Amino acid sequence: MATPTAPDRAQLRDRLKAAGLRVTAPRLAVLTLLNELPHATADQVATGVRELLGSVSTQAVYDVLNVFTSAKLVRRIEPAGHPARFETRIGDNHHHLVCRQCGRTEDVDCAVGPAPCLTPSESAGFVVDEAEVVFWGICPDCTNITP
Repeated sequence: MATPTAPDRAQLRDRLKAAGLRVTAPRLAVLTLLNELPHATADQVATGVRELLGSVSTQAVYDVLNVFTSAKLVRRIEPAGHPARFETRIGDNHHHLVCRQCGRTEDVDCAVGPAPCLTPSESAGFVVDEAEVVFWGICPDCTNITP
């Protein structure tokens, strides 16, 4: 399967406008960074945005991430025991692999196996529209570290 190309600045501007958001330098920088570094933490985003723009407060980056999450431009994932991570891959109900040691996070397109594993045994009246599955393990880099 071919890897999709990264969106250019015009496409990123269009995403912001389509979400009803003003186009600002910090917003473009955050979107650019998240396209280049999926599963980034807020601190990683802030560091990258500062490299792109110079002085930007961490609070400004958190504000942009919160606005993007609310506007459904980005997805916030929160692996237990690790900082929240953000990604621009949304709307496809994909899942994640998370390293227990370093927190590295990778996408998993679909959970395989019998469908009941993704259907709750009791819905308590909820209309279920999404399943979030996190697979935990040790990534290849951490496996190769000699104790």
